[in-house]
Amino acid sequence: MKVIFKDVVKRANTKEDRFNTEKIYYVGGEHIHSNELLINERGIIKGSTIGPMFYFGFKAGQVLFVTRNPHLRKTAMVEFDGICSEKTLVLETMNPSVLSQDYLPIIMQSDNFWHYCEEHKSGGVNYFINWSTLADYEFELPSLEEQHSHSQKIWAAYRLRESYKKLLAATDEMVKSQFIEMLFKKPITGKIGDLVDKKIFSVKKIHSMNDIIEYIDISSVERSNHSIVETTSYVVSNAPSRAQQCVRLDDILVSTVRPINRNIAVVNSDKNNLVASTGFCVLRPKLAFKEYLLAIVQSDKYTEAMIDKASGGLYPAVNNGDVLNYGIYIPDEEFAKKFSLIYQQADKSKFELKQCIENIDKVIKSLINR
Repeated sequence: MKVIFKDVVKRANTKEDRFNTEKIYYVGGEHIHSNELLINERGIIKGSTIGPMFYFGFKAGQVLFVTRNPHLRKTAMVEFDGICSEKTLVLETMNPSVLSQDYLPIIMQSDNFWHYCEEHKSGGVNYFINWSTLADYEFELPSLEEQHSHSQKIWAAYRLRESYKKLLAATDEMVKSQFIEMLFKKPITGKIGDLVDKKIFSVKKIHSMNDIIEYIDISSVERSNHSIVETTSYVVSNAPSRAQQCVRLDDILVSTVRPINRNIAVVNSDKNNLVASTGFCVLRPKLAFKEYLLAIVQSDKYTEAMIDKASGGLYPAVNNGDVLNYGIYIPDEEFAKKFSLIYQQADKSKFELKQCIENIDKVIKSLINR
């Protein structure tokens, strides 16, 4: 049956004094992530710097909806008590025998719901949607039995996805601790530059002005898996001035601009017309040192060192020399091969976990929007 949001959902306007409350936690917009059904993050009220607008209380099981920037799709259920800002709506079912509370966040994460929010948002630079607008949202509400059946499937899939995410985080921590042991518990015996070929030819040495090149810049990098997801084709004569460095399969591209972003990629193509921006330091590993070097430039220790060295105004940067002169332990080839094997096995496990998470996400999305 078709229903209006305000006929089945109500706001819970419970006021709380943040200076005199038994509640421990608060939830801000930064704790609510896009397209999620649950809120897993929170802040502690005591000692925090939250402002006077944090005066709405919420209870476990209620749904929080961030009214600012609805395109970010921030709404989810909480499993703990706390307080939130007046810019966040606290919502619950008006009658559990008509609308199940477990089903409410599913309705609110549907594409139809967010399309409605986008079409009816107000404001200019900072868009928002208020309760009176949200209250008029019309949608198809299945029977209570169908709601329970549908909710069970979606929540089961969501809990499974969360368990995979925890496993991925645990794998990351295990790998990080193992690599730290292997990378940084040994004496510094050299520098990154000792393990790379420094002969990186310029585009003008390899190509003519009429050749087509595939240009790789910072925006080409997919940070989550250090791959190059997109290149831009140019005739050499019309290419950007930063398109200078000819690269090849297995080269490691390390960003020298804003190194805190960790824009690192491994060239996974054997095309002979790939050209990287001068915003990268190109590492061409010797022998079996690709994974060893990749682990070093991905490490927190390396990143912190580059941040300390970075200079400049709006876009602080380091130079190639800073990267190549970074002090490391120089292993023998046998050690490097052992390290590579561990790295590859860990990378494979993480890739498989990420694939599982992505597949479950697709299932959840299809069930929500069926």
